Order: sequence, then C-alpha cells, then structure tokens
Amino acid sequence: MRNRPVIVGVLAAVLGGAAACGDGGAATPTASSPAPSSGQHIAVTSSAFAEGGTIPRRHTCDGADVSPPLAFSGVPAGATSLALLVEDTDAPQGPFTHWLVWDIAPRTTALTAGHAPEGAAQGRNGFRKPGYGGPCPPRGDRPHHYVFTVYAADRRPDLTPATATADGLRRALAGHTLASGTLTGRYGR
Repeated sequence: MRNRPVIVGVLAAVLGGAAACGDGGAATPTASSPAPSSGQHIAVTSSAFAEGGTIPRRHTCDGADVSPPLAFSGVPAGATSLALLVEDTDAPQGPFTHWLVWDIAPRTTALTAGHAPEGAAQGRNGFRKPGYGGPCPPRGDRPHHYVFTVYAADRRPDLTPATATADGLRRALAGHTLASGTLTGRYGR
C-alpha cells in the first residue's frame, strides 16, 4: 500500500500527457511527421475539387493522369522553401506516395494542372516513377482519401531525387516547418 501514491501519481502523469496530445480530432503529428512550429496554417485549394470532394477522373490513372491545379495562401514571410506531399491514406499497405516535390519557391501561390513547379525537385512516387502519379485505388474499394499537404520551411530540405521518400521529407522538415496545410480529395473505382 505504501507504493499506491507513487502509482497513482505515475498513472495521473501518463493520462494527463495522453490527454494533452488530443487536439479535438485533428491529426496528431508523429515523430516522422513534422508539426508547424508557429501554428500558422496554409490554405490549400483546387479549382478541380473541393475539400472532401471527388477528384476528377482527369487527374487519376483512369484519365489523363495529370496533377490537379492547386492554389495556396498564408505562406509565412520567413519561408525559404515549400514542399508538397500527396498521399493515399487508405492504401492497403499504409500511406502510398503519389507526389513528392520540394524546393518550391516560397512565393509560389499556384500550380497549374499537369505541371511541376519550375525549379523544384521531385522524388519517386509509389509507382517508382518521378513526378505525379494520380489516384488509382484497387477496383471495388470504397473511395480512398488523397491528402495534398503543403509545407513551408525555413530551409531547403537536404534530399536527392533518386533517394527521397515521404518519410525522408518529413524528417528533413522536422523542426524547420513554419506552417502547413492540407486539401483532401476522394476517388474510387
């Protein structure tokens, strides 16, 4: 019984720490997912689909397989580089990378459909090809969610196109992310 106050104290600290991690339903950053250090938010939109809407066939493997147009605002003045990561969060084997881009000029406010940002570097997607690879979920699956995340960083990520991965980008941005924002679209076949 003498240890009971210690056990209760440890349990309270653990539960208190777990409760502090909650943020009202927003995704909690993990060790491999950098969190914005300033709490600033980048607004990410597309003229092709709304938040939570269906990604048009043109931007998928069933269409022309071109990247959708994107626009973003709210990039902090101190940003030196932007990065874009597009992932299917419902892929059977875990998140699947559809586009990995970094070294985007920080004053960029829009990306044209079917075009990579000028001067930016692109890594290989989950299809093992450089550049954009559109949504292509297994036939018969419920619609998958495709998350377009834009990061504003205070330095250029130290990555090479041949070896860059989504986790490598997250690690390179950890502690250097000034702001981020997402746009989520859905697609099913």
